[in-house]
Amino acid sequence: MSRNNRIPFYRNPVYRGIAVQITVLALVLWALYTIFTNTVANLNERGIQTGFGFLTETAPFAVGFSPFIDYKLGETPYWVVFLIGIQNTIIVSVLGILAATILGFIVGVARLSPNFLLSRFASVYVEIFRNTPLLLQIMFWNFAVFLPLFPGPRESITVGEEIFLNNRGLYLPKPILTESVGAWALLAAVVMGIFAIFAFNRWAKAKQYHTGYRPPGRLYGLLTLVVLVFLVFLIFPAPLSFEIPELGRFNLTGGIQVPLPLFSLWFALTTYTAAFIAENVRGGINSVSKGQTEAAASLGLKRPTMLRLVIIPQAMRVIIPPTISQYLNLTKNSSLAVAVAYEELVNLWAGIALNQTGQALVIIAMTILVYETLSLLTSGILNWYNRRVQVVER
Repeated sequence: MSRNNRIPFYRNPVYRGIAVQITVLALVLWALYTIFTNTVANLNERGIQTGFGFLTETAPFAVGFSPFIDYKLGETPYWVVFLIGIQNTIIVSVLGILAATILGFIVGVARLSPNFLLSRFASVYVEIFRNTPLLLQIMFWNFAVFLPLFPGPRESITVGEEIFLNNRGLYLPKPILTESVGAWALLAAVVMGIFAIFAFNRWAKAKQYHTGYRPPGRLYGLLTLVVLVFLVFLIFPAPLSFEIPELGRFNLTGGIQVPLPLFSLWFALTTYTAAFIAENVRGGINSVSKGQTEAAASLGLKRPTMLRLVIIPQAMRVIIPPTISQYLNLTKNSSLAVAVAYEELVNLWAGIALNQTGQALVIIAMTILVYETLSLLTSGILNWYNRRVQVVER
C-alpha cells in the first residue's frame, strides 16, 4: 500500500474502538463522581457529616439475638452491631442452604419416582412454593401458622425440664466447657473423630475402586467419634456442663434461644429455595443418558443404589451450576427478614443503625460490600467443588 493510500488513523477500526472505550469509561467515571459529590453535598446541607467516625460511637438500641458476639446496651459500639448483622445473616443463610439442599434433592428425586402419588405430590409442592412470592410465604408461616400455633412462655411446650418451645422461640440447654483438662481432651476427641470420618470415607472410596465393594466408611467414622467422646466422659469427670433455660416472670432466660422470627425465616427460605433446587435436580437426572440407567438396571442394582452410584454422580455437573445461583438468591433473600423482625444485616444495620446515625452513604455501601463478598465466596467455593466432581473425559 502506497503512502497516499494509507487509511487515516481516525478511520482505522482499531483506533476508533479504543477511542470509543476510553470515552465510555470517562463518561461512567464522570457519572459516578457526579453522583458521589451530589450525595455528599446534599448530606452536608442537611447537617449530616459522612465518614466512618460513627463506628466507634455507642449504639443506643438493644439487639435481641446474637449467639456468638456479646452485646451490652449502652456499651457496645456501632462496628460491633455491624458484625452482629453479618453474623445473623450468615447463620440463617448457612442453615437455609443446608436444609434447602437436602429437601430439594428429596423432592427432585421424588418428582421422577415411578410412584404416581409421590411424583404428583412433589409436583404440587414445586408449583405452589415456586409460584408464590417469598415475602408472602415468610409472613404466612410466621403470623398465620407458627405464632398462633405455639403457646405463650408460661404455657411452653416442654421436653423434660430442659427444652422449652413457645411463641417466642425454642430454648435449649447451652453446653459450656469447664476449665479443666477434660475440656481440652473433649475438644481433641471431637477433632480426631471428624478426622476419622474423612479418613474412613476416603478408605471406603479406595476400597470400592479396587474391589467394587464399598464398606460403610462414614458409619465407621461416626462410631469412632462416639467412642472417643464416650471415653473422655468416662476418664475425666464433667468436662462439659449445661446452662439450663429458666422460666422467669415474663420469659425464659439462659440457655440457647432460637427466636421464632429466625425459625420462620429459615423455614420459608428453605421451602421456597428447595422448590427451585428440586427442578435443577430433576433436570440433571433427566440429562443422564437412558442407556446408563438401563446398564445399571441390567447389573441388578436397586433404584436407590442406581441413583447414588450411577445417575446422581453424572447429574451433578448439570445440577451444581444453577444451584449456585439458588444459594446466592437465598443469601440475598434473607434481607426480607425485616417482615418478621429478625435482626440480620439489612434490618439491623441498614435499618435501625441507619435511622439512628443518618449515615446512609457509608452504611448502604458497607451493606452492599458484605453481600458482594458473601456472593463471591459462595461462588468461589462451589465452583471449586464443581470442578472436583466434573466427569473427566478421556
